[in-house]
Amino acid sequence: MQTTDPLTPRLAGGLRLARHSMFNLLGQGIPLLAAFLAIPPLIHGLGTDRFGVLTLAWMVIGYFSLFDLGLGRALTQLVATKLSEGRDTHAPPVVWTALVMMFVLGLVGTAVVSLVTPWLVHSALKIPGPLQVETAQSFYLLAAAIPIVVVTAGLVGILSAFQRFGILNAIRAPMGIYTFLGPLAVLPFSDSLVPVTVVLVAGRLLAFGAHLIACLRVMPPLRTGLALRHAAIKPLFHFGAWMTVTNVIGPLMVYLDRFVIGAIVSVAAVAYYATPYELVTKLLIAPGAILGVLFPAFAASYMRDHSRMIELLARGTKYIALILFPVVLLTTAFAHEGLRWWLGDEFARHSTPVLQCLAVGVFINGLAQVFATLVQGIGRPDLSAKLHLLELPIYLPVLWWAIHTYGILGAAIAWTGRVALDGVLLLWLSSRFLGNNTLLLKRIAGGLLAALGGLAIPLLVTGTVPRAGVVFVILTMFVVMAWFVVLGEDERASIEGRLGWAIGR
Repeated sequence: MQTTDPLTPRLAGGLRLARHSMFNLLGQGIPLLAAFLAIPPLIHGLGTDRFGVLTLAWMVIGYFSLFDLGLGRALTQLVATKLSEGRDTHAPPVVWTALVMMFVLGLVGTAVVSLVTPWLVHSALKIPGPLQVETAQSFYLLAAAIPIVVVTAGLVGILSAFQRFGILNAIRAPMGIYTFLGPLAVLPFSDSLVPVTVVLVAGRLLAFGAHLIACLRVMPPLRTGLALRHAAIKPLFHFGAWMTVTNVIGPLMVYLDRFVIGAIVSVAAVAYYATPYELVTKLLIAPGAILGVLFPAFAASYMRDHSRMIELLARGTKYIALILFPVVLLTTAFAHEGLRWWLGDEFARHSTPVLQCLAVGVFINGLAQVFATLVQGIGRPDLSAKLHLLELPIYLPVLWWAIHTYGILGAAIAWTGRVALDGVLLLWLSSRFLGNNTLLLKRIAGGLLAALGGLAIPLLVTGTVPRAGVVFVILTMFVVMAWFVVLGEDERASIEGRLGWAIGR
């Protein structure tokens, strides 16, 4: 018999989920505006080659989390579970044990990156000779920051488990802005990558300090409960080991295309690919905002309130689809016009088909991440990890062949095909945990196919004005279907109430 713990509504309540998702959306969306403003002058000030290397530096910073062996996500799952069981006072020794483990693993990451840097700079990547010295120095600086970045991921996991998304995003938003505007502030003094990297590393140190102070305030026993618990190592590694496979292979499949482009084509081509990639994948901040809240909610509700878990899954996929579809539709329909206005004719000519293809992949990936979050949140990270192990040997040769054959467009096609395969497999996998609720999955699959058809139609129309007309018709049909078919009566009533309050005010 299922029971509902009094803490479960607190962790997984609908209003709380909506509010925290909005916090996450603002925390990740505000830096997007900074990126939009900063990228054109960065390209102009650094040059295409240096900017290509800078995109690799941004990628390396994002990829540092692989060195935590999944312990950051393990901390979120473990602490959220203890909170739902009313055993949060048992958490501090586990937290300190995990943080110490993560710091040591970060040191290992520093050694690994330092060792491979000469090979990357002088052999693997087609970096122009004049840039090789400063690129190597930048990579060494980034390597030194790995332990701090890894431990910060653990601190983020703690705050996520406590659902303190307001605090998290009060830190995340300014640090995200700093990531783009910090390098821009260096340009009046130098166009070298070294001071730019110093600024990025300094930002990571500031982020670590802010997250540590926040954790000590949210979880006061951490101040006096500094202790290590050997018994906690095994359960942390049990969850974290499979998360590590996901953390290593998942980002590898996300970012490897840039290195392959740099090795086969040029670092200038990396810029033509990475710029639309960075632009369109920022749309995933909306799914990320929702999924960051759903992860601890899935962990809290799976064993104690299975029906609540299914409701969370349905609402998560519904809201993500409703948010992403119109934005992706506009992106694919007007990719050339937007890129030409933002970055000029040269970038528009090279990057338009890449942006269109990647936008479709982002829509699919946004929905697939709901199911990945489900299987990880209920304590089965091994399942998503095994899918990645299955996909990697398929993806790598396809990526290599596609780039050789079609250049940067081939990389976009390979990436979109890979996330589509991942989505289908995760949809099938999730059916194992839904009991007799497979109808939900069938509806999701049917809605996805209909949405993909809607995204494809404008691509068949030439001319900006006729295409705009087609987009208007599709968006009108989308709004009607969303309101009368997709949204429930309670959701429509809630929206009407909020609109009425706003108009009345």
